Amino acid sequence: METDINVRKTEHIRLCLTDEVEGVNKTTGLEGISFIHNALPEINFDEINIETSFLSKRIKAPFLVSSMTGGSELASKININLAKASEEKGWAIGLGSTRALLESTAHEESFLIREYAKSVPLIANLGAVQFNYGYGVEECQKIVDRTEADSLVLHLNSLQEVIQDGGDVNFENLLPKIEEVCKKLSVPVGVKEVGFGIDGTVAKKLYDVGISYIDVAGAGGTSWSQVEKLRTKDPLRKKAAEAFNNWGIPTKECIVSVRSKLPEVPIVASGGMKTGVDAAKAITIGANVVGFARTLLKAATESVESVIEVMDQIEFELKMTMFGIGVKNIEELRNTNRVSIQGRSLLDENITGK
Repeated sequence: METDINVRKTEHIRLCLTDEVEGVNKTTGLEGISFIHNALPEINFDEINIETSFLSKRIKAPFLVSSMTGGSELASKININLAKASEEKGWAIGLGSTRALLESTAHEESFLIREYAKSVPLIANLGAVQFNYGYGVEECQKIVDRTEADSLVLHLNSLQEVIQDGGDVNFENLLPKIEEVCKKLSVPVGVKEVGFGIDGTVAKKLYDVGISYIDVAGAGGTSWSQVEKLRTKDPLRKKAAEAFNNWGIPTKECIVSVRSKLPEVPIVASGGMKTGVDAAKAITIGANVVGFARTLLKAATESVESVIEVMDQIEFELKMTMFGIGVKNIEELRNTNRVSIQGRSLLDENITGK
Protein backbone atom coordinates (compact mmCIF):
# COMPACT_ATOMS: atom_id res chain seq x y z
CA MET A 1 0.00 0.00 0.00
CA GLU A 2 1.31 3.43 -0.96
CA THR A 3 1.94 6.00 1.78
CA ASP A 4 2.36 9.77 1.65
CA ILE A 5 6.12 9.15 1.31
CA ASN A 6 5.61 7.02 -1.82
CA VAL A 7 3.37 9.65 -3.43
CA ARG A 8 5.84 12.42 -2.55
CA LYS A 9 8.72 10.54 -4.20
CA THR A 10 6.82 10.29 -7.48
CA GLU A 11 5.98 14.00 -7.35
CA HIS A 12 9.65 14.83 -6.74
CA ILE A 13 10.74 12.88 -9.82
CA ARG A 14 8.12 14.43 -12.09
CA LEU A 15 8.92 17.96 -10.94
CA CYS A 16 12.67 17.45 -11.48
CA LEU A 17 11.96 16.15 -14.98
CA THR A 18 9.49 18.81 -16.10
CA ASP A 19 9.85 22.01 -14.06
CA GLU A 20 12.47 24.67 -13.39
CA VAL A 21 13.89 23.51 -10.07
CA GLU A 22 17.34 25.10 -10.05
CA GLY A 23 18.17 28.07 -7.88
CA VAL A 24 17.74 31.48 -9.48
CA ASN A 25 20.91 33.43 -10.37
CA LYS A 26 22.97 30.80 -8.57
CA THR A 27 25.85 28.90 -10.11
CA THR A 28 28.29 26.29 -8.90
CA GLY A 29 31.16 28.80 -9.07
CA LEU A 30 33.13 26.41 -11.28
CA GLU A 31 32.80 28.86 -14.19
CA GLY A 32 35.55 30.85 -12.45
CA ILE A 33 37.99 28.00 -13.06
CA SER A 34 39.62 27.32 -16.42
CA PHE A 35 42.35 24.99 -17.59
CA ILE A 36 45.52 26.14 -19.34
CA HIS A 37 45.82 24.22 -22.61
CA ASN A 38 48.95 22.15 -23.14
CA ALA A 39 49.75 22.10 -26.87
CA LEU A 40 52.32 19.33 -26.31
CA PRO A 41 50.66 16.89 -23.88
CA GLU A 42 53.23 14.09 -24.42
CA ILE A 43 50.70 11.40 -23.49
CA ASN A 44 48.59 8.86 -25.39
CA PHE A 45 44.85 9.65 -25.15
CA ASP A 46 44.03 5.94 -25.27
CA GLU A 47 46.15 5.30 -22.16
CA ILE A 48 44.50 7.90 -19.93
CA ASN A 49 43.38 6.13 -16.74
CA ILE A 50 40.43 7.53 -14.75
CA GLU A 51 40.18 4.72 -12.18
CA THR A 52 40.22 5.55 -8.47
CA SER A 53 39.06 4.16 -5.11
CA PHE A 54 36.02 4.97 -2.98
CA LEU A 55 34.71 3.19 0.12
CA SER A 56 37.54 0.65 -0.10
CA LYS A 57 36.56 -0.40 -3.61
CA ARG A 58 38.15 0.32 -6.97
CA ILE A 59 35.86 2.19 -9.35
CA LYS A 60 36.45 2.62 -13.07
CA ALA A 61 35.76 6.35 -12.96
CA PRO A 62 35.73 8.98 -10.16
CA PHE A 63 31.96 9.25 -10.39
CA LEU A 64 28.91 8.65 -8.23
CA VAL A 65 25.29 8.40 -9.24
CA SER A 66 24.06 10.74 -6.52
CA SER A 67 21.14 9.81 -4.29
CA MET A 68 17.93 10.70 -6.08
CA THR A 69 14.89 8.56 -5.46
CA GLY A 70 13.17 5.40 -4.29
CA GLY A 71 9.80 4.24 -3.00
CA SER A 72 7.61 4.58 -6.09
CA GLU A 73 6.89 2.65 -9.28
CA LEU A 74 8.74 5.20 -11.41
CA ALA A 75 11.62 5.19 -8.93
CA SER A 76 11.95 1.41 -9.32
CA LYS A 77 12.50 1.74 -13.06
CA ILE A 78 14.91 4.63 -12.57
CA ASN A 79 17.01 2.95 -9.88
CA ILE A 80 17.24 -0.39 -11.66
CA ASN A 81 18.39 1.33 -14.85
CA LEU A 82 20.92 3.40 -12.88
CA ALA A 83 22.17 0.31 -11.01
CA LYS A 84 22.70 -1.73 -14.17
CA ALA A 85 24.48 1.17 -15.87
CA SER A 86 26.64 1.80 -12.79
CA GLU A 87 27.74 -1.82 -12.70
CA GLU A 88 28.55 -1.72 -16.41
CA LYS A 89 30.53 1.54 -16.16
CA GLY A 90 32.04 1.03 -12.70
CA TRP A 91 30.45 4.07 -11.03
CA ALA A 92 29.45 4.22 -7.36
CA ILE A 93 25.70 4.61 -6.78
CA GLY A 94 23.59 6.17 -4.04
CA LEU A 95 19.99 5.40 -3.12
CA GLY A 96 17.34 7.98 -2.39
CA SER A 97 16.10 8.29 1.19
CA THR A 98 15.58 4.74 2.45
CA ARG A 99 13.20 5.74 5.21
CA ALA A 100 10.41 4.70 2.84
CA LEU A 101 11.85 1.16 2.83
CA LEU A 102 11.15 0.77 6.55
CA GLU A 103 7.82 2.61 6.60
CA SER A 104 6.15 1.11 3.54
CA THR A 105 6.20 -2.21 1.71
CA ALA A 106 5.22 -0.51 -1.54
CA HIS A 107 7.92 -0.50 -4.22
CA GLU A 108 10.64 -1.83 -1.94
CA GLU A 109 12.35 -3.19 -5.08
CA SER A 110 13.33 0.41 -5.85
CA PHE A 111 15.82 0.20 -2.98
CA LEU A 112 16.90 -3.43 -3.30
CA ILE A 113 19.21 -2.97 -6.27
CA ARG A 114 22.36 -4.76 -5.09
CA GLU A 115 21.64 -7.67 -7.45
CA TYR A 116 22.07 -5.23 -10.36
CA ALA A 117 25.12 -3.44 -8.94
CA LYS A 118 27.11 -6.27 -7.40
CA SER A 119 30.66 -4.90 -7.48
CA VAL A 120 30.38 -1.12 -7.13
CA PRO A 121 30.05 0.95 -3.94
CA LEU A 122 26.37 1.20 -2.95
CA ILE A 123 25.28 3.94 -0.53
CA ALA A 124 22.06 3.86 1.48
CA ASN A 125 20.56 7.15 2.60
CA LEU A 126 18.58 8.56 5.53
CA GLY A 127 17.67 12.04 6.71
CA ALA A 128 19.68 12.83 9.84
CA VAL A 129 16.67 14.69 11.26
CA GLN A 130 14.92 11.32 11.67
CA PHE A 131 17.12 10.77 14.75
CA ASN A 132 14.77 13.23 16.46
CA TYR A 133 11.71 11.32 15.26
CA GLY A 134 12.31 7.81 16.55
CA TYR A 135 15.13 6.56 14.37
CA GLY A 136 18.49 5.41 15.69
CA VAL A 137 21.28 2.87 15.24
CA GLU A 138 18.88 -0.08 14.99
CA GLU A 139 16.93 1.43 12.10
CA CYS A 140 20.13 2.47 10.33
CA GLN A 141 21.50 -1.06 10.60
CA LYS A 142 18.24 -2.48 9.23
CA ILE A 143 18.56 -0.19 6.22
CA VAL A 144 22.16 -1.22 5.62
CA ASP A 145 21.34 -4.92 6.02
CA ARG A 146 18.33 -4.85 3.70
CA THR A 147 20.05 -2.86 0.97
CA GLU A 148 23.44 -4.60 1.39
CA ALA A 149 24.99 -1.13 1.27
CA ASP A 150 28.70 -0.36 1.64
CA SER A 151 27.91 2.88 3.47
CA LEU A 152 25.10 4.99 4.87
CA VAL A 153 24.94 8.68 4.02
CA LEU A 154 22.94 10.98 6.29
CA HIS A 155 21.36 13.87 4.45
CA LEU A 156 20.96 17.31 5.99
CA ASN A 157 17.97 19.09 4.44
CA SER A 158 16.77 21.67 6.95
CA LEU A 159 15.36 24.24 4.51
CA GLN A 160 13.67 21.58 2.39
CA GLU A 161 11.87 20.28 5.47
CA VAL A 162 10.67 23.79 6.41
CA ILE A 163 9.12 24.35 2.97
CA GLN A 164 7.75 20.81 2.68
CA ASP A 165 4.16 20.36 3.87
CA GLY A 166 4.38 18.43 7.13
CA GLY A 167 8.18 18.54 7.13
CA ASP A 168 10.30 17.41 10.09
CA VAL A 169 11.92 20.58 11.41
CA ASN A 170 13.47 19.65 14.77
CA PHE A 171 17.19 19.67 13.94
CA GLU A 172 18.24 20.14 17.59
CA ASN A 173 21.10 18.11 19.13
CA LEU A 174 21.69 15.92 16.10
CA LEU A 175 25.49 15.83 16.39
CA PRO A 176 25.68 13.41 19.38
CA LYS A 177 23.12 11.16 17.70
CA ILE A 178 25.16 11.16 14.51
CA GLU A 179 28.21 10.27 16.62
CA GLU A 180 26.43 7.25 18.12
CA VAL A 181 25.50 5.96 14.67
CA CYS A 182 29.07 6.43 13.43
CA LYS A 183 30.40 4.43 16.40
CA LYS A 184 27.94 1.54 16.19
CA LEU A 185 27.01 1.06 12.54
CA SER A 186 28.73 -1.78 10.68
CA VAL A 187 29.67 0.41 7.68
CA PRO A 188 31.21 3.88 7.19
CA VAL A 189 28.85 6.84 7.56
CA GLY A 190 28.95 9.90 5.32
CA VAL A 191 27.02 13.15 5.31
CA LYS A 192 25.50 15.09 2.41
CA GLU A 193 23.51 18.24 1.91
CA VAL A 194 20.75 18.40 -0.69
CA GLY A 195 21.77 21.45 -2.70
CA PHE A 196 22.58 24.20 -0.21
CA GLY A 197 26.11 23.08 0.57
CA ILE A 198 28.35 22.15 3.51
CA ASP A 199 31.16 24.45 4.60
CA GLY A 200 34.45 23.49 6.21
CA THR A 201 33.46 24.40 9.76
CA VAL A 202 30.40 22.15 9.72
CA ALA A 203 32.33 19.41 7.93
CA LYS A 204 35.01 19.46 10.66
CA LYS A 205 32.35 19.06 13.38
CA LEU A 206 30.93 16.07 11.53
CA TYR A 207 34.34 14.51 10.92
CA ASP A 208 35.25 14.91 14.59
CA VAL A 209 32.27 12.72 15.61
CA GLY A 210 33.13 9.96 13.16
CA ILE A 211 31.82 10.89 9.71
CA SER A 212 33.99 9.20 7.04
CA TYR A 213 33.35 11.41 4.00
CA ILE A 214 31.57 14.64 3.06
CA ASP A 215 29.30 15.05 0.05
CA VAL A 216 29.12 18.83 -0.20
CA ALA A 217 25.97 18.93 -2.43
CA GLY A 218 26.49 22.62 -3.06
CA ALA A 219 24.30 25.28 -4.67
CA GLY A 220 24.20 25.65 -8.41
CA GLY A 221 22.01 22.70 -9.33
CA THR A 222 18.64 21.45 -8.12
CA SER A 223 17.22 23.50 -5.25
CA TRP A 224 14.97 21.38 -3.07
CA SER A 225 13.29 24.44 -1.62
CA GLN A 226 12.20 25.16 -5.20
CA VAL A 227 10.99 21.58 -5.65
CA GLU A 228 8.94 21.81 -2.46
CA LYS A 229 7.67 25.25 -3.49
CA LEU A 230 6.05 23.60 -6.49
CA ARG A 231 4.50 20.92 -4.25
CA THR A 232 3.23 22.95 -1.31
CA LYS A 233 -0.35 24.14 -1.14
CA ASP A 234 0.52 26.62 1.60
CA PRO A 235 0.81 30.17 0.16
CA LEU A 236 3.03 31.25 3.06
CA ARG A 237 5.58 28.53 2.31
CA LYS A 238 5.33 29.05 -1.45
CA LYS A 239 6.14 32.75 -1.10
CA ALA A 240 8.93 32.08 1.41
CA ALA A 241 10.55 29.62 -1.00
CA GLU A 242 10.73 32.42 -3.57
CA ALA A 243 12.75 34.50 -1.11
CA PHE A 244 15.23 31.61 -0.80
CA ASN A 245 15.59 30.83 -4.50
CA ASN A 246 19.25 31.84 -4.53
CA TRP A 247 20.20 30.50 -1.10
CA GLY A 248 23.17 28.25 -0.54
CA ILE A 249 26.95 27.88 -0.78
CA PRO A 250 28.18 27.35 -4.36
CA THR A 251 29.70 23.93 -4.92
CA LYS A 252 33.16 25.33 -5.66
CA GLU A 253 33.23 27.26 -2.37
CA CYS A 254 32.11 24.15 -0.49
CA ILE A 255 34.93 22.03 -1.90
CA VAL A 256 37.59 24.63 -1.15
CA SER A 257 36.24 25.29 2.35
CA VAL A 258 35.95 21.62 3.33
CA ARG A 259 39.34 20.73 1.88
CA SER A 260 41.01 23.59 3.79
CA LYS A 261 39.66 22.24 7.09
CA LEU A 262 40.00 18.53 6.27
CA PRO A 263 43.05 17.94 4.04
CA GLU A 264 42.74 14.14 3.94
CA VAL A 265 39.02 13.37 4.18
CA PRO A 266 37.28 12.09 1.02
CA ILE A 267 35.07 14.75 -0.58
CA VAL A 268 32.23 14.07 -2.98
CA ALA A 269 31.54 17.07 -5.20
CA SER A 270 27.88 17.26 -6.14
CA GLY A 271 25.44 20.05 -6.84
CA GLY A 272 25.08 21.28 -10.41
CA MET A 273 27.56 18.84 -11.98
CA LYS A 274 26.71 18.53 -15.67
CA THR A 275 29.83 17.67 -17.67
CA GLY A 276 33.14 15.90 -17.45
CA VAL A 277 34.79 19.33 -17.54
CA ASP A 278 32.87 20.26 -14.38
CA ALA A 279 34.14 17.05 -12.83
CA ALA A 280 37.74 17.79 -13.77
CA LYS A 281 37.50 21.25 -12.20
CA ALA A 282 36.05 19.82 -8.99
CA ILE A 283 38.82 17.21 -8.74
CA THR A 284 41.49 19.83 -9.37
CA ILE A 285 40.34 21.91 -6.38
CA GLY A 286 40.03 19.01 -3.95
CA ALA A 287 37.23 16.55 -4.73
CA ASN A 288 37.87 12.80 -4.74
CA VAL A 289 34.62 11.73 -6.39
CA VAL A 290 32.05 13.71 -8.38
CA GLY A 291 28.31 13.09 -8.07
CA PHE A 292 25.79 13.42 -10.90
CA ALA A 293 22.04 13.39 -10.35
CA ARG A 294 19.57 15.28 -12.54
CA THR A 295 22.01 15.03 -15.46
CA LEU A 296 21.21 11.28 -15.48
CA LEU A 297 17.55 11.41 -14.48
CA LYS A 298 15.82 11.70 -17.86
CA ALA A 299 17.98 8.95 -19.35
CA ALA A 300 17.17 6.73 -16.37
CA THR A 301 13.45 6.97 -17.14
CA GLU A 302 14.19 5.56 -20.59
CA SER A 303 16.66 2.67 -20.53
CA VAL A 304 19.99 1.33 -19.27
CA GLU A 305 21.48 2.14 -22.68
CA SER A 306 20.39 5.78 -22.40
CA VAL A 307 22.09 6.10 -19.01
CA ILE A 308 25.28 4.52 -20.34
CA GLU A 309 25.29 7.04 -23.22
CA VAL A 310 25.27 9.93 -20.74
CA MET A 311 27.95 8.26 -18.62
CA ASP A 312 30.12 7.69 -21.70
CA GLN A 313 29.75 11.37 -22.59
CA ILE A 314 30.85 12.51 -19.12
CA GLU A 315 33.82 10.13 -19.08
CA PHE A 316 34.92 11.21 -22.56
CA GLU A 317 34.77 14.89 -21.54
CA LEU A 318 36.87 14.16 -18.44
CA LYS A 319 39.48 12.36 -20.56
CA MET A 320 39.49 15.18 -23.12
CA THR A 321 40.16 17.67 -20.33
CA MET A 322 43.01 15.54 -19.02
CA PHE A 323 44.44 15.18 -22.54
CA GLY A 324 44.16 18.93 -23.03
CA ILE A 325 46.40 19.63 -20.05
CA GLY A 326 48.65 16.58 -20.41
CA VAL A 327 47.77 14.47 -17.36
CA LYS A 328 47.29 10.72 -17.62
CA ASN A 329 45.61 9.74 -14.33
CA ILE A 330 43.43 11.16 -11.57
CA GLU A 331 46.35 11.76 -9.20
CA GLU A 332 48.07 13.93 -11.81
CA LEU A 333 44.81 15.79 -12.43
CA ARG A 334 44.48 16.46 -8.71
CA ASN A 335 47.98 17.95 -8.61
CA THR A 336 48.08 19.86 -11.90
CA ASN A 337 49.11 23.49 -11.99
CA ARG A 338 47.63 23.98 -15.47
CA VAL A 339 44.64 25.76 -14.01
CA SER A 340 43.54 29.36 -13.68
CA ILE A 341 41.25 30.31 -10.78
CA GLN A 342 39.47 33.65 -11.03
CA GLY A 343 42.09 34.74 -13.56
CA ARG A 344 45.03 33.70 -11.40
CA SER A 345 47.25 31.23 -13.21
CA LEU A 346 48.83 28.58 -11.01
CA LEU A 347 51.15 27.72 -13.88
CA ASP A 348 52.59 31.24 -13.99
CA GLU A 349 53.03 31.24 -10.21
CA ASN A 350 54.92 27.96 -10.43
CA ILE A 351 57.16 29.25 -13.22
CA THR A 352 58.02 32.49 -11.43
CA GLY A 353 58.38 30.83 -8.05
CA LYS A 354 55.86 33.15 -6.43
